[in-house]
Parts: sequence; C-alpha cells; structure tokens
Amino acid sequence: MTVVPYKDEQATKKEQVAKMFDNISHRYDFLNHFLSLGIDKKWRRKAVNLLKPTAPKVILDVATGTGDFALQSLDLNPDKVIGVDISAGMLDVGRKKMLSKGVDHVVEMIQADSENLPFEQNKFDAVTVAFGVRNFENLVKGLSEIFRVMRPGATLVVLEFSRPKRFPFKQVYNFYFKTILPKLGRWISRDKAAYDYLPESVEAFPDGQDFLQILKDVGFNQVACKPLTFGISSIYTATK
Repeated sequence: MTVVPYKDEQATKKEQVAKMFDNISHRYDFLNHFLSLGIDKKWRRKAVNLLKPTAPKVILDVATGTGDFALQSLDLNPDKVIGVDISAGMLDVGRKKMLSKGVDHVVEMIQADSENLPFEQNKFDAVTVAFGVRNFENLVKGLSEIFRVMRPGATLVVLEFSRPKRFPFKQVYNFYFKTILPKLGRWISRDKAAYDYLPESVEAFPDGQDFLQILKDVGFNQVACKPLTFGISSIYTATK
C-alpha cells in the first residue's frame, strides 16, 4: 500500500508530496531542528564525513529540500553541488539560504523529479539523499536514476529514518514519534497531514537489510548500513 499525505485526494504520491512540502516550506528548517532536538545536524555531518576519502568534486543532492545536506557537503570542498527537489517552495527557501551564505555560485538548486533526473549518465562523483528516499513514488525507479547519473566508482550516501528495535527505547521513541511529534508538527506548520505522514512513511519504508537488498538489486556494490542514535536513523552507503 502506498502511503500518501492527503488520503482524501486522488493525486499521485509525487504530486501530494510536492504539495505537502510547498505547504510547510516556510517552517521546515525550524521544525526539522526543533523536532529532532538538533540531532539532525549531527547526522548530516556524519553522513558527509563518509565521503571525505573519495573527495568528490561534482555532487548531486537528491530531494535536497532547503539544501541543508547540500550545504553540509561543502565541507568536502567540491567544485559544484547540484540540489534537486520537486517542491518549488522548498527550493525557494533553499536558494535564499545559499545566497545569504554566499555559496550560490557553488550550490545550484534545480526543480526536478528524482525518478527522471535531467542529467547525462556517469556525471556525478557522489550522490547524497537525506530523508528523501522514503518519499519516492517508485523507490526502485528513483534509485535506478541515481545509479544512472553516477560515474563508475562513485559513492551514494543515503540518510533516512529507521525504526528502533531495542526495549525500552523503541517504546519511548514510538510514543514521541507517533503521538507527540505529529501534534507539535501540526500546530507549528498548520498542515495536519504532513506530520501524520512522517511516521506513516517511516513505518512503511523498507529499512535496514531490506533497503540494502534493494540497492543490490538496482546494481549497487559495497552496500552498508550504519545505525545512528539507537536506530532512529541510518546511513546507507553504496558504490557504482
């Protein structure tokens, strides 16, 4: 069953996800850092650090949102970072952010569909995705497109929510994630569906070994998973 934000609408998941992020774009950065207690910044740093040994010069950030992961990747001293997203609202916020930080000449924000990337094959030295793959309408198609645009030997780094499994953290986390977080998210963002969709989409996502198997099926090699913060999220790595 496909999980969508607006269950009473007939639009595709892709269209609904774009609408949802347009609706919450003005509060997205605040909510991200507030609801995660700021730990999302630490996760991004850890994920980007995994790319340091390969020193990528041309990086693609898929489902870039407002560009936080793209900004973090500047620690790698790349020549170019391209962020793509389907939400015009998120990209507008992201472009203003890049301009204000004086990095708009390095980070380019483009509206594009992750399942139909507007780039030639074998273009990028690395691809990153933070909290975006679970929003793909067709996960295999999106990952296949990422694989296509990566050069041979390039690295994929995916940061995504996962489901803690150890007692008692699992129970405490589930109460916060499924009860407290949606209420806070609805109150701050004024979008009822967005923060109900978040735990539902995480629950439906094939995390851990299941996701690693999908990466292998697409064609990736050297797949690995690194759980973070008791399994709240995970960093997946793979090479072409």
